[in-house]
Amino acid sequence: MLDEVARKGLVLLGCGKMGTALLTGWLEAGVPAASVWVIEPNPTDWLKASGVHLNEGVPPAPAVALLAVKPQMMGAALPALQALGNGTTLFVSIAAGTSIATFEAALGAQTPIVRTMPNTPAMVGRGITGICANKAGQGGLALARDLMAAVGEVVELESEAQIDAVTAVSGSGPAYVFHLIEAMAAAGVAEGLSEEVAMKLARATVCGAGELAYRSPETASQLRINVTSPGGTTAAALAHLMEGLPPLMLKAVHAAAERGRELGK
Repeated sequence: MLDEVARKGLVLLGCGKMGTALLTGWLEAGVPAASVWVIEPNPTDWLKASGVHLNEGVPPAPAVALLAVKPQMMGAALPALQALGNGTTLFVSIAAGTSIATFEAALGAQTPIVRTMPNTPAMVGRGITGICANKAGQGGLALARDLMAAVGEVVELESEAQIDAVTAVSGSGPAYVFHLIEAMAAAGVAEGLSEEVAMKLARATVCGAGELAYRSPETASQLRINVTSPGGTTAAALAHLMEGLPPLMLKAVHAAAERGRELGK
């Protein structure tokens, strides 16, 4: 499917951290730089040297226009691409809180649109993205899936109604993990470790456990059990975590999902 992008071109509206991660993945996957048009008011030195068409307008009928600006900037940015609406160009959005209906109102009701929610591990090729579509059809979904697969895994959602849950679990989820690292390191300092050693232990432990969870065929529950000797140190810690963490996580994820729904109104 990326051959179609190479032939017809791809427009990237916005090239911040996530846009840069995606563009890097596409170029590494073989999309020619000459097939990419980027609209970015504050380009980095890397972007300037990447070989893409930078702030040179857009081709007449690109295969894809990917919208990577922040939700609050979307209204001002979309007019630059309105001429591509109601045509064959597939629009792909990575913006939280901006509904397909909003894009259809701005671009035209016949515009094929795929809404996605990636996360920041895409910057190291380990992201995961939820996708859903309007009338883009299986061809549009397949093309969007190939584009997002350049930076990690992709899951297809049953409906757009699930996108806020995806945002709350995986879109915002890296921040939960980073905060866990902070909390573990602070607890290590409280037990007598230096800040440097405590942070190194916490970061390496979370990264290593994540990699083990990623590679292992066992469930997360089984992996937890494997580490937990009855009556041992891990069991003593989990007695507190398993009482307090599940309800706290439910509240946190629900709050994030609700905020996503509010942004979409």
